[in-house]
Amino acid sequence: MAFKMKPPSFHNEDQQPEIIKKNLGKDIIAEANQDGTIFLDKSVDKNSKLGKEAISHEKVHLDQMERGDLSYDDSYVYWKGKKYSRANMKEGAKNLPWEKEAYKKEKKS
Repeated sequence: MAFKMKPPSFHNEDQQPEIIKKNLGKDIIAEANQDGTIFLDKSVDKNSKLGKEAISHEKVHLDQMERGDLSYDDSYVYWKGKKYSRANMKEGAKNLPWEKEAYKKEKKS
């Protein structure tokens, strides 16, 4: 008999994910990581409007990962059992199913 392990809990309302400043590349502001951390581009102040919105958006992705709906590797994004190739994907595009939820739920400052 097999059993399904619950994905690790990355954060809760009282605990904020670790924000790591990093050079992320052209047009990338922030990234959610499967270890529960968020990368924020070094050029963005986490207390600025842009920084707060980006972190809020990435927290939705952390929630999606915690639920088991979203995961990824270097080649694919996995969303609710479907596999999406990253080869020609415009990462962060608003029409991607995991992004639709994140854009809808992110808190605007």
